[in-house]
Amino acid sequence: MGKAVLTISSRNYGAWALRGWLMARLAGLEFTERVIPPDDPAMRAEILLLSPSMRVPSLLHDGVEVWDTMAIGEYLAEVRPKSGLLPADVAARAHCRSICGEMHSGFTSLRSALPMNLKARFPGFKVWSRAQGDIDRILAIWADCLGCYGGPFLFGRQPCIADAMYAPVVTRLLTYGVAVDKVSAAYCKRIMDLPAMCEWLAAAQQEPDEIDELDAEF
Repeated sequence: MGKAVLTISSRNYGAWALRGWLMARLAGLEFTERVIPPDDPAMRAEILLLSPSMRVPSLLHDGVEVWDTMAIGEYLAEVRPKSGLLPADVAARAHCRSICGEMHSGFTSLRSALPMNLKARFPGFKVWSRAQGDIDRILAIWADCLGCYGGPFLFGRQPCIADAMYAPVVTRLLTYGVAVDKVSAAYCKRIMDLPAMCEWLAAAQQEPDEIDELDAEF
């Protein structure tokens, strides 16, 4: 049986790549990485939100190719059922899938106004009203989940698909200096302290490539 291959884009800018990569790490899947170059159209489509059907990240595992981050998460939950990627309780699983779906298809104002950029810091960044509405909704989701399931992660004691889906939001809040409540700040710290996140961030710092469109303030 060959090792799985996960195709990702930029670590610094690739929010969807981070989500898929985190899911694979949380599932305990052994995989090698294939990083597509910055001039690849697929990478630019993912990072610059130009494609309605993104095929980065993608996972090749046991002859099965899976793309779309949510599909990767669902597949990993099936092949690694003991990993806890999805909650054991049926109602909690439905709740988890709902908030993941909301992230998967929504929050476009946040994504366009505050693109992921792990290396950068923008103190005093002004968040426009539509993006703030997205942030407020996300913070409400976090508060609801942490209250319902007791933390420290969104669905209990261990990180799951939902935490991977919202991890790029955590990095955005830090990049743009967005003030949040104490509960949300503590959750952000827990995500950033995950060993997998530390690994990703360290590699992102070594990434030499820049994308000019994303180095401008919006």
